[in-house]
Amino acid sequence: METIGKEIEVSCVLPCLNEEKTIGICIKKIKEVFEREKISGEIIVVDNGSADRSKEIAEREQAIVVSEAYPGYGAAYLRGLREAKGKFIIMGDADDTYSFYDIPNFLNHLRKGYDFVMGSRFKGKIRKGAMSWSHRYIGNPVLSSICRLFFHTKLSDIHCGMRGLSREAYDKMKLRTLGMEFATEMVVSALTNNLKISEVPIDYYPREGESKLKPLYDAWRHTRFMLLYCPAWLYFVPGILGFSAGMALLLLLARGPIYFLGRPWDLHMMVFANVISILSYQVMHLGIYAHTFALKQGFLKYDRVTRFFQRNFNLEKGLALGGAVFLTGFAILLFIFIDWFSKDFGALYRIREAILAMTLLVIGLQTMFSSFFISLLFLEKEIKD
Repeated sequence: METIGKEIEVSCVLPCLNEEKTIGICIKKIKEVFEREKISGEIIVVDNGSADRSKEIAEREQAIVVSEAYPGYGAAYLRGLREAKGKFIIMGDADDTYSFYDIPNFLNHLRKGYDFVMGSRFKGKIRKGAMSWSHRYIGNPVLSSICRLFFHTKLSDIHCGMRGLSREAYDKMKLRTLGMEFATEMVVSALTNNLKISEVPIDYYPREGESKLKPLYDAWRHTRFMLLYCPAWLYFVPGILGFSAGMALLLLLARGPIYFLGRPWDLHMMVFANVISILSYQVMHLGIYAHTFALKQGFLKYDRVTRFFQRNFNLEKGLALGGAVFLTGFAILLFIFIDWFSKDFGALYRIREAILAMTLLVIGLQTMFSSFFISLLFLEKEIKD
């Protein structure tokens, strides 16, 4: 397209893999919108290894065609986004499932100051045959619900493939994933960077040819990414729940057997509570490591909880807390040994106290050694600052 001498306002980026039936249609629609709305724009088609005539057709339609050898939805988009010169960027698939006649709606929101504009197929109209029953009523709603729960957003369709953003927003996002999870990363990054986000209804149409989606595998990749970006749900929630339940049960059983639903809970259940407590405590510490690493790598931003922890935690406090727990466990073991010694090392029935003591010893040691490691991570951050 002819843009010489003009400042490019809009860059349309289309990833393409064997879309010879539809790539020309998509480009013509975009050009029609540009001409009708008098938009100074460019169309960038990223060929991701097509074996058909997609690249030839795109070039014939005067789009800017670049090639990305590394296979993947994210890899193609990252290449296209790097090539884009426009103030605003519109993203959409090259399979003609999205109507590029909706570009003015996205552009209106971007011109009003929104950083990131998502399309919503669920607020628009999903045409017959465009989306399978499982994707429409299970896959997409469930994944969008997880995102709303984890990241406190109201977005209704986080995997909609048509979206727009400003050049400044793209620079802040620092996107890096190469596969289908790129779609999730973009949304999560927009949320964690506190970008101004809007949502517009769009229609969704049946595609020509076979879908390149791998439903279960792609769903797992999206879920995995959200969990990695949200250590609270992956580590802290199960860790805190497990540790609280385990320690409560351990302390109850340390006094003697209890009866639940008409059945006695005794030493076997106490051993189980011991294991759950220790494992859950370790999971909580892994969450702290993961969260700190994510902050260092730029995956997450500092929030009030993180800053409070960094201000109030230091190695000495961690050692003191761990040491106190360890010494409590050691004191209980010492009491057991003295009792055993007083009985000339005869029969001893202090199993409950011993299990509790060993649990406290392990938790105390974990706390002390974890304090060294966490302090090292924060120390490196302080040195860099």
